[in-house]
Amino acid sequence: MMDSQEKALQEEQNVQETVAERKQYQDKKEVLERVREIAHGDEALQKEEIDYLKTVFYKLHIAEREAQLKEYIDGGGDPEQYQIAPDADEEAFKAEMGVIKEKRQQQLREQEQEKQQNLERKLAIIEKIKNMATSPEEANNSYKEFKALQDEWREIKSVPAERANELWRNYQLYVEQFYDLLKLNSEAREYDFKKNLEAKTRLCEAAEKLADESDVISAFHQLQKLHQEYRETGPVARELREEIWQRFKAASTVVNKRHQQHFENLRAKEEENLERKTALCEKAEAICAEENKGAGDWERHTKQMIDLQAEWKTIGFAPQKMNVKIFERFRAACDDFFGRKAQYFRSLKEQFRENAEKKRALVEKAKALQDSTDWSSTSDKLINLQREWKTIGVVPKKLGDQLWEEFLGACNKFFEARNAAGVNTRSNERENLEKKRNIIEQLKALAENAGDNLQQAVQQLVEEYQQVGHVPFKEKDKLYAEYHAVLDKLYKDLNISVAKRRLSKFKDSLRQVAERGENALDNERARLMRQYEQLKQEVQTYENNLGFLNVSSKKGNSLIDEMNRKVQKLKDEVQLVREKIKAIDAENQEKE
Repeated sequence: MMDSQEKALQEEQNVQETVAERKQYQDKKEVLERVREIAHGDEALQKEEIDYLKTVFYKLHIAEREAQLKEYIDGGGDPEQYQIAPDADEEAFKAEMGVIKEKRQQQLREQEQEKQQNLERKLAIIEKIKNMATSPEEANNSYKEFKALQDEWREIKSVPAERANELWRNYQLYVEQFYDLLKLNSEAREYDFKKNLEAKTRLCEAAEKLADESDVISAFHQLQKLHQEYRETGPVARELREEIWQRFKAASTVVNKRHQQHFENLRAKEEENLERKTALCEKAEAICAEENKGAGDWERHTKQMIDLQAEWKTIGFAPQKMNVKIFERFRAACDDFFGRKAQYFRSLKEQFRENAEKKRALVEKAKALQDSTDWSSTSDKLINLQREWKTIGVVPKKLGDQLWEEFLGACNKFFEARNAAGVNTRSNERENLEKKRNIIEQLKALAENAGDNLQQAVQQLVEEYQQVGHVPFKEKDKLYAEYHAVLDKLYKDLNISVAKRRLSKFKDSLRQVAERGENALDNERARLMRQYEQLKQEVQTYENNLGFLNVSSKKGNSLIDEMNRKVQKLKDEVQLVREKIKAIDAENQEKE
């Protein structure tokens, strides 16, 4: 009967392994101090605590190392050149753990030796009780010796785990056989049973009280001591043995289930921690996958990554088999992000340097022009410098503000001087306006009554117009439009007539060219083909440049108009060369 009861008891007790409450350590030095206490103290070594200390130390150590790497990268360091500095705390920790390992090995050897000795002593006690339980007379004669053997049994501690259950069952079997054979007077017998019943009842009450213990771990430890004491207490009356055992077993089951539930909750929490950490990994990897178009994106994503890291630190352990893996996944995403960020800002720093050099060069050019009194030419030059300034990328704000103040100061100095001198130039501008209007009227007259020397007359008037200075600003655009309208008409007429005359003259000269030799016409055709390709290339270049011009200003419009006229002139020239080539081909066919 007790054999099956003991088996059930053992199954209940093995539901969970005893685990010490984990202390929360704040830094490596605190862990190291506890390791030193264990290594050089006299306390018994607990494997669970030693393993826990090792896990906590390296978690803190890795976090510290990651923080150092991040600080190095954020400071512009090259991740590929980073070297992990030796850590004195880690070396000391390894040394102390080595001492603990040797100490533990020695302790295990001594414990195994002691357990073996205890086993032999208990086997001897069982053998003696077995020999006593052969007859009622023998049992009565050996009662005092039997009680002494029981006391000795209780004093003997651990035995090898693989022999413990078998040893206990045999002991319990022969003790009960001894009591069953014992023929003492009823008073002594009842007194012994009563005393054991009182002891086991007290143990039942203590076990039942543990159901209200708030500290589940402590309750489980206390129950282990009660079970040891229950084992060492002698039997009760046969009719009460099953009843008292069931009561103690029921109380034990309650404590064991609470203990089991506690660790199931811990495992559930660890699974929840794993899910939360997995979600953080996915968020970090998503941030790494996003495109960073500029420093603003990098800084925004950096804040998000730092927030993820801060949240990570608030989450407890994941299940042991996944704890390192999930941490390595998160660290890989962080390393990837901060490594690429460092690379970006290194290249940005170089770009800042180049932009700063370009802006310094413009500052020097502006300063060189700030005292000029050539108002028209210098104005154009400074305006071009300002346009070029806008095309240069950014530089660090403090330096950028300084360079801009220097550049703007030089420009302002010139334009303020020009504006001050403008009082004396207004009368000249009115005179220039009249001169230019007069030239425009002459051009209009030529357009209406073209003579033989039209091209020469137009060219002369254009040169006169260009030599005239500035006109009043309010009249500038109107005058410009009027001037170029008449020029466009004249140039169109000139291009047509001139092209016709040039082609006619070329055709007249073809026979003279042919007389120079049989290859003369082919050579001339080859020259014209080269000219034709060259002109086409120039047309393409001008048209490409037109696509880049900014037409948001009136000055931009004037430049576009001028380039359009050049393009049209080149296209007319292309057409003339094409007609010349056709003329040569016609001449060759006629000869054949």
